[in-house]
Amino acid sequence: MSRWREYDHYPQSTPIRKEGGIKAKGGSKLGGERWWAKRWIAVLDSFSLGARLSRGRAYARSGQVLSVDIAPGAVTAKVQGSRPTPYRVTIKLAPLSAEQWERVLTDLAGRAIFLAKLLAGDMPPDIEETFKASGAPLFPTAARDLTTECTCPDWSNPCKHIAAVYYLLGEEFDRDPFLIFALRGMPREELLTRLREVAGEANTAPTIPEVAPEPLALDPALFWSGTPQSVPFTVDARPTAVTAPLLHRLGDFPFWRGAEPVLTALAPSYAEAAHQGRELLARLAVEKGIPDEKSA
Repeated sequence: MSRWREYDHYPQSTPIRKEGGIKAKGGSKLGGERWWAKRWIAVLDSFSLGARLSRGRAYARSGQVLSVDIAPGAVTAKVQGSRPTPYRVTIKLAPLSAEQWERVLTDLAGRAIFLAKLLAGDMPPDIEETFKASGAPLFPTAARDLTTECTCPDWSNPCKHIAAVYYLLGEEFDRDPFLIFALRGMPREELLTRLREVAGEANTAPTIPEVAPEPLALDPALFWSGTPQSVPFTVDARPTAVTAPLLHRLGDFPFWRGAEPVLTALAPSYAEAAHQGRELLARLAVEKGIPDEKSA
């Protein structure tokens, strides 16, 4: 099924409740509060889905959506309905061509305010005009722009499962506008890198000084024999200045719906693993007679 049609006469079923689903956070603001999230939800609201729209909201709020994956041109999700096997939902929006992206990037990089806002993680209000000029609007503007499918037995399309996923996407777009660009075919890091390149800022990163390579052993036979050589080596088992640096670098996880922020939830486990690792490293250093950096 790929067309948005309106049917209000179909039996209402009771979904099976699942723990660990993705629950919407928005409450009365379901779908997000920023202009770009509202633009995404406005498309869904314009399709006059009747009762299925309210049921889709209920599914989004109660955590019936089990997973959501965003890839260039397509969103795939699993939604728990009234049957034991979750339904598979697909929402497709055509990605921009290479030529269209080239025009968009050139235009964006040429406007200082656009470039500054995007590099700061914000979505400029007039950015839609840039995409329209490229021949491909950033957001879908009509039913024909989207292709939706669901494996549920409901013969209407979109069904409540598709609507639930659509609302959750609005919330994620509200949190991270770069997911919209990813759906259109340009993930965040690639977009920012390309913008810097087009704007002539690719060389602003600090240069890394070259380090002269270590000379090879004077006796090649010694190298190929595998004979152990005396190489200075130390270990450093001191705690790092930042706890769980990888979590800090990754930032918020998409579709995280834990009771507390992901960093708060996982940091204790990372700290304990680091502590255990340092103890093991220090013990091995003693056994092997390797100098410890903290005692050097």
